[in-house]
Amino acid sequence: MKAFIVFVTLCSIAFAIEGEYCYTDVVRACQTTNKLSTSPINCTAKYGAIDAVEEGLQKYVNHHFLRSFEYLLMSTHFANYEKNRPGFEKLFRGLSDGTWHDAIELIQYITKRGGKMNFDLVSKEVKEEEVSEPNFELYELSAIAKALDTHKRLALEAHMLHSEAARKTSKYHDPEISSHLEREFMHKHRDIIRKLAGYTTDLNSLLVGPDSSLSLYLFDEYLQKE
Repeated sequence: MKAFIVFVTLCSIAFAIEGEYCYTDVVRACQTTNKLSTSPINCTAKYGAIDAVEEGLQKYVNHHFLRSFEYLLMSTHFANYEKNRPGFEKLFRGLSDGTWHDAIELIQYITKRGGKMNFDLVSKEVKEEEVSEPNFELYELSAIAKALDTHKRLALEAHMLHSEAARKTSKYHDPEISSHLEREFMHKHRDIIRKLAGYTTDLNSLLVGPDSSLSLYLFDEYLQKE
């Protein structure tokens, strides 16, 4: 039993020493005879699984920017003199602003955890979407349905990042990243998806009625007041 306790103690000490990268590098730099030494030291804000999920977070930021521009295109489509749907314009402009703000917030989080932002990274699926030249000049019901699908994809991507950070291994387990994703993204996605799903269901029911044009006008009025 005593031997086991000694073994555990020695392992703990070794682990603690191994983790003191910053301290070790600073001591080494101070002991050098060359005062102009520019050897890098590991005194960064990085810890946990940030290195493992940083690329995924960078892609997630860029996907938010792309979705924000898509929502903005949909918003301007409903703001022109032909469509004249200020309620729908307001809805999609709000979605555009929200996804843009989330991207900026996530960049700040990445840098807070010691990482850097790479604006060139996007997933293969998103690249294929851009090549196909998607159409954003949609009718009202189709536009809300597309927004619902878009936000579901963002939500599922957050789930994938959460699962990566939550892996209970020495390289990947990082509950702080998981907590941040839950607090800043997942709860928000839940509410937006529920709202868009409700809009889709209600609008679909209204458009199959006898006065679909009037119903659409009143629904747009409702969106203006939201």
